[in-house]
Amino acid sequence: MAITADQVKKLRERTGAGIMDCRRALEETGGDEDRAAELLRQQGLERAEKKAGRETRQGLIEAYVHAGGRIGAMVELNCETDFVARNPQFRELAHEIAMQVAAMNPSRVGDEPGPDGAPAGEEALLEQAYIRDPSKTIRDLVRSAIATFGENITIRRFARFELGG
Repeated sequence: MAITADQVKKLRERTGAGIMDCRRALEETGGDEDRAAELLRQQGLERAEKKAGRETRQGLIEAYVHAGGRIGAMVELNCETDFVARNPQFRELAHEIAMQVAAMNPSRVGDEPGPDGAPAGEEALLEQAYIRDPSKTIRDLVRSAIATFGENITIRRFARFELGG
């Protein structure tokens, strides 16, 4: 089956994957867009695992203040290069994570102990269900971004403020 440029474009817009990756996935799945998207997602997760140990010294700090100004959050999101840190999609990821922090009030980022020395539990930001799509966790969101950008991405820290809290 011949893969058209429109098919590749549509899959690329849906997944954010590279042009050649989209073409290969469509060829492997016989043009089935859903199976190709799943294949790309799996490949992205594998790439994310390989990049997990790489150092993240660049990034940005994103702030979110909820309507009414009573709750706010700041997140430090790190990546490997300033090129990725300046990308609008990276900034959008940081904004989404800051909104998550404001809405869900996690106690810590991930597997580290909580502020009272308690072991890791469900309050960890990375394990929380994403507020816009409960079928995904914040960890899934970050892994998807790692696959898209081709760099390791880490949530270094966050702070949440609530008026009178």
